[in-house]
Amino acid sequence: MTPRSPTSTAAWKGPSGTTPFHGPVLPWLMERVREGPVHFTLIDPDKTPGDQAGQAARQAASLGTDVILLGGSTGITSERMGEAARAVHASTSLPVVIFPQGPDSLTKDADALLFMSLLNSRDLRMVVRAQAATSLKVRALGLEPVPMGYLVVAPGMKVGEVGSADCLSREDPQGAAAWALAAEYLGMKLVYLEAGSGAPEPVPAALVRAVRGVLSVPLIVGGGIRNAEHARALLEAGAQVLVTGTILEEGGEGALGAILREVKRARGRAS
Repeated sequence: MTPRSPTSTAAWKGPSGTTPFHGPVLPWLMERVREGPVHFTLIDPDKTPGDQAGQAARQAASLGTDVILLGGSTGITSERMGEAARAVHASTSLPVVIFPQGPDSLTKDADALLFMSLLNSRDLRMVVRAQAATSLKVRALGLEPVPMGYLVVAPGMKVGEVGSADCLSREDPQGAAAWALAAEYLGMKLVYLEAGSGAPEPVPAALVRAVRGVLSVPLIVGGGIRNAEHARALLEAGAQVLVTGTILEEGGEGALGAILREVKRARGRAS
């Protein structure tokens, strides 16, 4: 079965510089990243269920985010994920991508799935066994799988705990670069450096710079990004996709807007 068409293909009438999504997700994202940095908004369907997820997505879309990620470290069910995905599609025309916790994160109502391996986990379920257990279901649901190497950086927070991660050291840029390049050599189309939701600080700029220096696939950075200064430092170091979630929950549109202005400025310099 080939990946299904997105639920909504109407052009997103967002802020200047936002391009419409017509699917599939990965080629669209690659083209978008070639034009400059982009932003993903992560919404946790457990904390922000159903219509609340749609409202949060609409707020983020109005500020210029590019993709809505749906996921969380705990409490996710396919029912909650489906409700949230439908609400987001009803509220925006942005791509809706699952950031999976596990098999219960899957729903046919999303456009794609980050088919990710937590490469620095001690638990083989997180590296490959869960992926093998769900691959046929992903195919049956018609979800577009987007291969991604997921690397948790200290402190890791809840995702590091749940994922049994041997967190990458914040003091070892070359070590992080080696892990990231291994992900690309294994065929991953994206690499994600994750400090963990609610981390006191984002991934260090030195790690981002070292990783970007060896990769030819897009680099995603998330966790602990709370203000424009954090965003600017990561973008200048080479991050091509910034992911924020907690900032929308805790800081509202003002805090997210400041981060997105940095992303837009970086896109302007890249074009």
